[in-house]
Amino acid sequence: MEKSISESTPDVISALYRQLPSIDSLLSQADFQSIIIQAGRQWVTDTLRAMQVAAREHIQHTGQLPAWHSSWLTQLNCYYQQHIESALKPVFNLTGTVLHTNLGRAVMADEAVDAVSEVMRSPVTLEYSLSGAQRGHRDRALADLLCQLTGAEDACIVNNNAAAVLLLLATLAHGRQVVVSRGELVEIGGAFRIPDVMQQAGCQLVEVGTTNRTHLRDYQQAITEQTALLMKVHTSNYSIQGFTAEVGSEELAALGRQYQLPTAIDLGSGSMIDMTAYGLPAEPMPKTYLAQGIDLVSISGDKLLGGPQAGIILGKKQWIDAIQRHPLKRALRVDKMTLAALEATLKLYLNPHKLTQRLPTLKWLTRQQDEIKACAERLLPPLLAIYGDRFEVASASCLSQIGSGSLPIDRLPSWAITFAPLEGRGSALEKLAAQWRELPKPIIGRINDGRLWLDLRCLDNENDFLQALLR
Repeated sequence: MEKSISESTPDVISALYRQLPSIDSLLSQADFQSIIIQAGRQWVTDTLRAMQVAAREHIQHTGQLPAWHSSWLTQLNCYYQQHIESALKPVFNLTGTVLHTNLGRAVMADEAVDAVSEVMRSPVTLEYSLSGAQRGHRDRALADLLCQLTGAEDACIVNNNAAAVLLLLATLAHGRQVVVSRGELVEIGGAFRIPDVMQQAGCQLVEVGTTNRTHLRDYQQAITEQTALLMKVHTSNYSIQGFTAEVGSEELAALGRQYQLPTAIDLGSGSMIDMTAYGLPAEPMPKTYLAQGIDLVSISGDKLLGGPQAGIILGKKQWIDAIQRHPLKRALRVDKMTLAALEATLKLYLNPHKLTQRLPTLKWLTRQQDEIKACAERLLPPLLAIYGDRFEVASASCLSQIGSGSLPIDRLPSWAITFAPLEGRGSALEKLAAQWRELPKPIIGRINDGRLWLDLRCLDNENDFLQALLR
């Protein structure tokens, strides 16, 4: 049996161990005092001990000192930079997906960023009424604004749309039945399934219709004394095409009134504006469904709305009042920073003519292909100078997507810079993508069809992008 290094050369191993400096000797060195002041003596001590253990393990397995043995302070400083670096790093999103769930979805408008900064620096009237010098409700100011924008009677705000659906169901239908079309029992990212949410809310799901066709009579025949809610779910992350039929919201609202049952629609993304007015594919708007008589509509704050993560329930005051009183509301409520960002974002909608300039999400979604192509043509020469010896660097048309379950089939004409390796093929692309992910501000693209694509739709600052690559 082959002996390990430690068994074969115990004297060598012991000699190498003796070359490792003691923790006290390192802490007493003048060069270490600066990082001790910065990071604290306890952190430095603990890290040096971990480094010493790692060095001993390296010696035992290789019979050699670690490469950093002659530069303990340099290695310690590297660990410190990793220690203080934020886990949430800004990146260049060049994936071609505007609302990228893994990259934080909507980017905030400057007004929202300023609003959050302001409420972080001072006590604010979160739940305090200045007029009556007494406790107020944290949703009130935003609820009034949402009512103005959508025509709702009232509104409730929680931490995301999944929470909004859970709270709505728990309030209106706990222990009773909810009727939903079989074709709308969606699953979205993170294994969020409508049937599972209903189970957690204590509801009994009643499926009606078929996967591709559901009629009004299907809902009507399912209504019993145990029915508490008639519900629709917008299939935002997939589309059924061909021989299909679904019940319109106006029909469902009329059926609810006939049987004195509330109706609700989970819109998921939900746009506050008519997207077609900006040359974009149509997306359902909550005010349309509310005007058609639906009692409650839920939407997300960080998708097409372009704001922070939040769940918004809009609708009839009697149901919103009941939702606000439910014990789960306190567990799911949002903090002052989310409310500040959401309010600032919603106020931008009061002046829709400037939305494309002030709201990043809409600015990127409405960016024209010719403008993006011009950006690619400006960037191509410097990128060729950097990478032309290893890659075929080219400018090419491509298709972007909205993302986050919004309009899954529709694509937006865009333009990209592509990289095809002169040698190495797939491994060279993976290596390049990995190098870009290690930059101080990582660059995130996508690999497809033997090329690495950088879709430039969401690139605002070309100079910052080039500087990042030059590093």
